Amino acid sequence: MRPELLAITGIFIIFGLLEFFRTRLFSKPEQTRDDAMVEIIGSFVLLVITQPGIILAAQFILGNVAPQWQGALAGIPLIAAIALFLVFDDMMQYFWHRLSHSVPFLYNLHRSHHNARYMSVRLVYRNNIFYYLTMPSIWFSGALIYLGLGWVYVGYIIVKMAVIVGAHSDVAWDAKLYRIKWLSPLMWVVERTISTPATHHAHHGRHKSDGVTHYKGNFGNLLFFWDVLFGTAHITRRYPDSYGVENLAPATLGQQLAWPIFPENKEDGHGVKELAAIEAAART
Repeated sequence: MRPELLAITGIFIIFGLLEFFRTRLFSKPEQTRDDAMVEIIGSFVLLVITQPGIILAAQFILGNVAPQWQGALAGIPLIAAIALFLVFDDMMQYFWHRLSHSVPFLYNLHRSHHNARYMSVRLVYRNNIFYYLTMPSIWFSGALIYLGLGWVYVGYIIVKMAVIVGAHSDVAWDAKLYRIKWLSPLMWVVERTISTPATHHAHHGRHKSDGVTHYKGNFGNLLFFWDVLFGTAHITRRYPDSYGVENLAPATLGQQLAWPIFPENKEDGHGVKELAAIEAAART
């Protein structure tokens, strides 16, 4: 197993065990029978097919279009290489995530991530199987690897996934740190730099009226700094009382995993497309 995959697996195991012993990893509040299927199938397709396929496709395309560029950036300073990944991977994912909450077509591909009425490490890869195919950041990462930065990607993706997994977990690692007064200045910096459970849980909250839920922001993945920089940050150091999507009818298993192959049920009275438009309007 490649070192980054081994490290990321270890990160999931650590947070998974914390949830198993403290917050019922496999029995979350309000979970449905479809939740596990969406999470298992969505994660499997991304990790086994989509992400490796995109990385290989980027190598193949660039190898044919620009073979002279292979390894061209291998000798650049480490800080410059990290900066390229932060801009072309993490910042691009921020903007794509933000766009996915404004454009109905993209929200239909992303809504299964928000259908869960709980927070958990189980949600990290929970998305429509076509969602990640549309994500430019993965293609950019493949291009940077082709240009010779694969050695940086290994460390970068480990750090990024540690932050993302920790931000989705319902074992909020930041909660106790907020209660330590002398750490408050440090946490002020931390919560404006990386995604934390408090800031990311707010993005998943169900009711905007609770004062914590922030539909129209907190889109950051590794860096929450993008939300601060581009004016979409909402920091309360609190957590929503409930999670999910307010005023949006449930989607079927097929819709969550493979819309538009499985379109909305017309008998519901409101189609997924129309409801996504309502949701997108509410989040702007």
